[in-house]
Amino acid sequence: MTRLRTAILISGRGSNMDALIAAARSPDFPAEIALVLSNRPDAPGLAKAKAAGIAVAAVDHKIYAGREEFERSLQLVLETYRIDFICLAGFMRLFTPWFIGQWTGRMLNIHPALLPSHRGLHTHERALADGVKIHGCTVHFVVPEMDEGPIVAQAAVPVLDGDTPDTLGARVLSQEHVIYPLALRLVASGSVRIEGNRVLGAMAESDAALVAPAAEAP
Repeated sequence: MTRLRTAILISGRGSNMDALIAAARSPDFPAEIALVLSNRPDAPGLAKAKAAGIAVAAVDHKIYAGREEFERSLQLVLETYRIDFICLAGFMRLFTPWFIGQWTGRMLNIHPALLPSHRGLHTHERALADGVKIHGCTVHFVVPEMDEGPIVAQAAVPVLDGDTPDTLGARVLSQEHVIYPLALRLVASGSVRIEGNRVLGAMAESDAALVAPAAEAP
């Protein structure tokens, strides 16, 4: 089996990075984590990835005059490591259409809300302020518009009466760690296809069982 050479892009501690690395250790996982790359040389996740035996690199966005100059350096690193696919995991930079165009259909992001609701930042605070009863997370392909793009997987969690942004966020994060490896496996195995703004493809019963319990109240 040819495994998809995947880079994880991070800006911080890399919580979802850990989940992807753990999943890719399985010999039947269709993607290998070939590189962890950060825009912050001091990102804690780089040390964790290096300790796990994964190649790491940093391209400091602060030394570049503009976004595209930074992205062209990023692209050179990705090409050097022969990367086929990108997973954004807490990468806190918006990409230009030029960079996204290089990776159309080959770049996933995870967002801590049930898109298309609550795009952008501070999703847990906004979910509580809006009084929603269900919150969650979304894995989607990256397109030039922020937090849009075809959705691969979602998981829902109940919003409880006593929730704070921190307690709600922790419950969402636990589901992010479930659905991101699932989404990468589905895409890397060729089990899904994009038609318009929809991702189509069969999800195995075992995969659905992983996600479904998240929507149940405790």
